[in-house]
Amino acid sequence: MHRVLEYQQPATRNFSVKTFLYISLAFDVLLIIVLAAMGRVPLRYNLRNLVVRWRTTLLTAMAFTLVVSLMTVMLAFVNGMQQMTEQSGHPDNVIVLSDGATDEVFSNLGFADSSDIERQPGVRRDEEGRPLCSRETYVVVNQPIEGAQPGQPQRRFIQVRGIEDPQMAGRVHGLRLLSGGRWFSKSGVEPAPTDDAQPGAPLIQAVMGEGVARQWGMDHQRPPLDVGDVFSLGGRRWIVSGLIASEGSTFGSEVWAKRAIIAPMFGKETYSSITLRAESEASAKTLADDLTARFKKSAVQAKTELEYFSALAETSRQFLVAIIFVAVVMAIGGVFGVMNTMFAAISQRIKDIGVLRIIGYGRGQILMSFLLESLVLALIGGAIGCLIGSFADGLTARSIISSGQGSGKFVVLRLVVDSNILAIGMLLSLDMGLAGGLLPAISAMRLKPLDSVR
Repeated sequence: MHRVLEYQQPATRNFSVKTFLYISLAFDVLLIIVLAAMGRVPLRYNLRNLVVRWRTTLLTAMAFTLVVSLMTVMLAFVNGMQQMTEQSGHPDNVIVLSDGATDEVFSNLGFADSSDIERQPGVRRDEEGRPLCSRETYVVVNQPIEGAQPGQPQRRFIQVRGIEDPQMAGRVHGLRLLSGGRWFSKSGVEPAPTDDAQPGAPLIQAVMGEGVARQWGMDHQRPPLDVGDVFSLGGRRWIVSGLIASEGSTFGSEVWAKRAIIAPMFGKETYSSITLRAESEASAKTLADDLTARFKKSAVQAKTELEYFSALAETSRQFLVAIIFVAVVMAIGGVFGVMNTMFAAISQRIKDIGVLRIIGYGRGQILMSFLLESLVLALIGGAIGCLIGSFADGLTARSIISSGQGSGKFVVLRLVVDSNILAIGMLLSLDMGLAGGLLPAISAMRLKPLDSVR
């Protein structure tokens, strides 16, 4: 398996948040159990009312379902983006950019100025004594979509990475090719087939990430690109020589080809970045600091890959803030909707409440009865909402990840619905039920028996 399985980010920083989340959810579930078990709550009456007034029950549950399902999908998007940035960086890698650059697209490293970077102490070497180093040129190409249908995007931003030695780059980045593929050759091109419409024009060999291959097929109403498929980019024809096993990383949205072809073709002759493999995660930080402070030939900015991709996660944090705001607004609207429905239900059942009081049910039991009814509706609606939202797991979406400073990478990511998101959805639903049902339950509790049956 590729490097997603080699390294996983520590989850200790989220421990307190997750603990609070599950404790809060357990408290709400415990509250339902206590309300159902405490005293002589008229459970049969509540259950029968939910069935008899099924239209009201359905509409109320739908309010919870709508809020929870929408929030689940939005959080799945942020979760997928966050996991992509966390899994893209190798803990032993150091990425070198030009001084002041926040992203590879703005970085320019001259050949002479960066010629000795891989010879610095602390760079790991392979079995043949070669430094594990990949020199790369990164460009973003604005590509028109041929035959795009009305209402669909007419252009796409395609990320192209020029590589000098693809085998070395794959080893440094911890990537492999899917079965049936091969890295591009030393020349980076191959002759067109004899039966091709343009037999004289050589094809540029490329390896592609799984995400961009799938998206390319969707854009052109065809299956995902596979080994041997030909496509057009930058006025030239390319052939897929291999697919990178890059699921869950930013490299899944890139096209790799020979740097000597890419650089003049797209007008960027300099290197964008140099990626080095250090001896260990601890020495990677030391190597990055030494290069930034002491490299003599030119001013460079070196970071560990974990730091670099962590900065690119700024977009997901911005999305999360926006989602929290939207969720709060939807939750407030949901609370008032539930409150209005419960007040209407109580107004229709005033005589029922009076009869319950006359036959011996106390005010506290009436309060718990209607509050329990609201929580049961929240539980049902929230569970359905989580079920609907869970179908988003594994769906793909396009987005931008950036450090929030005008730079960014266009990525194809997978939405991820995990247990934490489902727990958040259920917690939100139950809290909406508690807040929306409390005032109507208090109103029902305060009704006087004799006045209710008149």
